[in-house]
Amino acid sequence: MSVTTEGGAPEPRRTSLLELDARTRRRNRSEARFRAYGLAAVTVAVMALVLLLVSILSNGLSSFRQTFVSFPITLDADVLDPSGNRNPEEMQSVLTFSYGPLVQQAFVDHVAALGIETDLPASALGDMISDQAPAQLRAAVLSNPAMVGETIDLQLLANGRVDGVFKGRVTMESAERDALISPEQLILAEQLRAEGSIITRFNWDFITAPDASGQRPEAAGLGVAIMGSFYMMLVVLAFALPIGVAASIYLEEFAPKNRLTDLIEVNISNLAAVPSIVFGILGLAIFINFAGLPQSAPIVGGLVLTLMTLPTIIIATRASLRAVPPSIREAALGIGASKMQSVFHHVLPLAAPGILTGTIIGLAQALGETAPLLLIGMVAFVREYPAAPLDGLFDPASALPVQVYSWTQRSDPAFVERASGAIIVLLVFLIFMNAMAVLLRRRFERRW
Repeated sequence: MSVTTEGGAPEPRRTSLLELDARTRRRNRSEARFRAYGLAAVTVAVMALVLLLVSILSNGLSSFRQTFVSFPITLDADVLDPSGNRNPEEMQSVLTFSYGPLVQQAFVDHVAALGIETDLPASALGDMISDQAPAQLRAAVLSNPAMVGETIDLQLLANGRVDGVFKGRVTMESAERDALISPEQLILAEQLRAEGSIITRFNWDFITAPDASGQRPEAAGLGVAIMGSFYMMLVVLAFALPIGVAASIYLEEFAPKNRLTDLIEVNISNLAAVPSIVFGILGLAIFINFAGLPQSAPIVGGLVLTLMTLPTIIIATRASLRAVPPSIREAALGIGASKMQSVFHHVLPLAAPGILTGTIIGLAQALGETAPLLLIGMVAFVREYPAAPLDGLFDPASALPVQVYSWTQRSDPAFVERASGAIIVLLVFLIFMNAMAVLLRRRFERRW
C-alpha cells in the first residue's frame, strides 16, 4: 500500500531495479513459455527428421549389398560355340535360354561335390539362382570367348528370396507361406554360406546397372535413372540459368516501373507456387502433343523442369541484385560507366553468390520432382542406356524420383528395399548440391 504524507497526497511507492514486480514476472514467464514452445518445436522437427532418416537408412542400406553364389561352371563348347571359331558375332546367336541349363547343372554338381545332402530336385536348386545369372554368364563369355571349353569359377546373383534370407527379410515362418522359396531351400542356403559358396558383398551394379523386370529385383539398378537425371539437369542448367538471370537483370535494373512490369512480377511469384503437376500437363500439351518430341526423353523432362525452375531462379536472382547497395551503382555511374557497365561489371559480380545459390537450390528442387515426369511418360521401363549428348537427350530414359515411384508399385518386397536405396542415392545428390551452394556462396561472397 502507498504511504500518505501530512498533506494527504499519497507518496509514490519506491521499488528497486533488483526486485521484480508482478508485471515483470508475468513478462518473464511469458518469454520463458515462448522459448519452451520454440525449443519443443525444434525438438519435434529434429526427431521427425531423425526418424525419417533412420527409417530410410534401415530399409535402404541393405540394397547396396547383394548375395552371390560362387561355384565352378564348365562352359560346353558344343553348346556355346557350335562353329568352334570363337567369334563373338557368331556366338551371339546362342541365346540366354541356352545358358540356363549349364548354370543349373553346374550348381547341382557343386552342391553334390560339397557333400550336402538334400531332397530338392534340380529345378528347385536352379531356382535359388537368379534368372539374371544366364545373362551374366552370356555377357562374360561374349566379352572373353577364349574361356569357352574351360571350367571357371563365377559369382552369380542369387535369387531375391535367397538374398532376403541373409538380410532378415525372409524367415523360416515366411518361407513356409512363400511360393518362391521353401524351408528346405532356406536351410540349403545357410549350409552353402557356411561352406563359403554364398557370400554377401557390396554391389556396384545397384548404382550402374539398368532396371530389371518385376521377377528379378536382385538385378535392378539405377544406372539408366542416374543418367536420365543427369541429362535433365544439363538441359535445365542450359536453359533456366541464362533465361532466368537475363530476365531478372532486365526486370530489376532496366525495366520501367509500370503496371505491366508489376503484373509480370506478380505472375512470376504466382508461378513459383503452382503445383508441379500443372507444369507436367503443360509439357505434355506443348512439347509432346504439339512439338512432337518423344515421350520419356530427357529433353522433354528437362524442358518441363526448366519451366518449373525458372520462377525460383528469377526470384532468387532479383533478391541478390536488390541486396547490392545502391551506392555501388551510383559510384559506377559517377565515374562515367554506362548503365550496362555498372550492372555487368559491378552489380552482377557482387550478386553472383546469391545467383549461384538460387540456381543450385532450383536444380536440387527439380532433381526431386516426380509428378511432371510421370505425365510425360518417364515412368516407362527402360533397359538401354541413353547415348552420349546430344543424341542421348532424345533417347528413352528414366529419372531417380520416377524410379523410386516405379519400384514402390511392384509387388516383390525386395523392391521396397531397392526404393529406399534409391532414396539414399537421391538424398546424397541433394546434399552434395546444397553443400556446393554453400561453398560457392562462401567462396565468392564479397563484403561492402
